[in-house]
Amino acid sequence: MSNATRQSGDVIPGPAGNGRRLKMGRAPSVPTSLLLASIAAVALVVAGSWYTVAAMRASFLAAHFDGAWVNALAVVLAVLSIAVVVPVVRALKASARIRDAAARRDLAEARAARSDARDQCFIALGYALAQLVVVVVCQFFLVNHQAVAKTFFAVPLMVKTFPLVLAAFWMNVKISIVTEVLVLIWGLIVALAMFAPGIAGKPVRLIATAYVDIFRAVPAVLVIYLVGFGIPLTGIPVVKDFSLTVFVIVALTLTVGAYVAEIYRAGILSIHWSQNAAARSLGLSHFQTLRFVIVPQGIRQIIPPLLNSFISLQKDTALVSVVGVIDSFNQSMLIASNYYNLSAVSTVALLFIVVSIPQTRFVERMMWRDRARMRAGEA
Repeated sequence: MSNATRQSGDVIPGPAGNGRRLKMGRAPSVPTSLLLASIAAVALVVAGSWYTVAAMRASFLAAHFDGAWVNALAVVLAVLSIAVVVPVVRALKASARIRDAAARRDLAEARAARSDARDQCFIALGYALAQLVVVVVCQFFLVNHQAVAKTFFAVPLMVKTFPLVLAAFWMNVKISIVTEVLVLIWGLIVALAMFAPGIAGKPVRLIATAYVDIFRAVPAVLVIYLVGFGIPLTGIPVVKDFSLTVFVIVALTLTVGAYVAEIYRAGILSIHWSQNAAARSLGLSHFQTLRFVIVPQGIRQIIPPLLNSFISLQKDTALVSVVGVIDSFNQSMLIASNYYNLSAVSTVALLFIVVSIPQTRFVERMMWRDRARMRAGEA
């Protein structure tokens, strides 16, 4: 049987006497169902995008921008919404390649074209789904005569109150920076206490373990409330005269320090026992081994988790509003009560996003570099 006959999809007899026949690959066909689904999804999304852009132009944009800018921005958004059509066009071209290759009985080219067509259809469906989410979110802001947009994102009010919110946000920044320094020290002390050696160190280990368990179980807002309001009521000399800012820093240090102590402990335990044995064989004491051998290596392992803990700490600084510290959240609530609008609170959320997301990306990059270094060491 010739190669041309085999490529055309005919069959080849199997081994003599068994009556079985082996089917060779047929010429691939166009993924019609998938192609039609992607075309329908893209058409629906583009129509919904144009309707949303028109609604935004007629209401929200026109209320905050001049007419020329409104028209230009509407045109730009409408053009961008058509970008999802590009994968569909590529899928149609790949479908034409399938038919052409099938006509020429080129199975390899037909299969490659079919794979390309399916990929482009799935790309179109994926981007259409993402664009649909954006359309739904925009429609949510426009519903009920832009009630959501006016309540949470009143641009004139956000611009007007931004200096007040930003000035108060520096209180969150200062609290987080001071607390981070104290947490690094306090968490390491607690972690080392959890490794106190021998029978003599057992009470210290129990106390450190109990502290970690208790403060990891109690919500941070309760600790802040108890420390911020409770300590001044005790009338302890000197201590009662501290400011609320000092009390919330102490409360956050106690709470976050319990989590950081566990991170330190995990880093110390990640060091192979042979490092400890080698250090002790050289005559180093238990604490010298921790100080010069174990802890320096363990800290390198826990830098990404530590940074993640500090990102969470920055967000937890908004809890200080429960004791009356004028931070960004408390300031935004005062503005909201005066204007009966939550746009200032949205400004606080945006500030936390601007501060947190770059740090998150930085942590992910550090973790990626650490994994790459470990893979290179294993190789």
